[in-house]
Amino acid sequence: MKRLSLNVVLGGAIVGIVVAGAVLGAVWTPYDPLKINFVGRLAPPGAAHWFGTDEFGRDVLSRLMAAAATSMLISLSTVAAAGLLGTAVGLVSGYARGWTDRILMAFNDALLAFPAILLALGLLTVAGANSTGIIVALGLAYTPSVARIVRGTVLSLREREFVEASRVMGNSELYTVLRHILPNCVGPMTVLATSMFGWVLLAESALSFLGLGVPPPAPTWGNMLAASRPFIAQAVWLAIFPGLCISLTLLGINLLGDALRDRLDPRMRGAS
Repeated sequence: MKRLSLNVVLGGAIVGIVVAGAVLGAVWTPYDPLKINFVGRLAPPGAAHWFGTDEFGRDVLSRLMAAAATSMLISLSTVAAAGLLGTAVGLVSGYARGWTDRILMAFNDALLAFPAILLALGLLTVAGANSTGIIVALGLAYTPSVARIVRGTVLSLREREFVEASRVMGNSELYTVLRHILPNCVGPMTVLATSMFGWVLLAESALSFLGLGVPPPAPTWGNMLAASRPFIAQAVWLAIFPGLCISLTLLGINLLGDALRDRLDPRMRGAS
């Protein structure tokens, strides 16, 4: 029996804890994350409030759990949207080639010229600063990266023997793409989706930190960090705990992404 690598164990444990907290935070929290209690404002971590309270007396742990649910939902939805749209564009561009490929890739390269966070900022001015707007903006911002990866994979597959055999057998182009080419894109897409989940989580936190994320009082890790700035000297826990959540989640995702790459990339398996 093969031993699990340290990346799988450590990354899986971190991501598992975060996901469990997000699922639990969607249905239950120790306190109401939105309830204001000025009597208990800026209380340090203790028995009643493990992670302390914020400037409005709201329980920090409860808000972190609720924020985890929001961040996970936005990240998963964004990765799914970018993955579906980018895969469709990459499949059409790589398989059709010719003018179709040139036009799609010209537009794709134009979008790639902008940093994803900058493109998302521009799109948010149109879509609005809310959960749906963030998903749309980040989904469109990361679609070009997906399309480029899928197109490269399709170009390497379209001339392979099994694809030629499918054409000789009289199968339609659509059947050949969906049955023989798309399944072979799953490996690279899985690795990319894992990395992209971390990018989206960090981008969502950055947008919330800038005030362009989910509007208050709904908690996100980014807007909790932003709200902690005026109180950093007297209530340092307001910045420490959201920052730790973001950092540990990104660490866990990156470790799992490295393990998936080692598992799915033949070159990495050979090196191992």
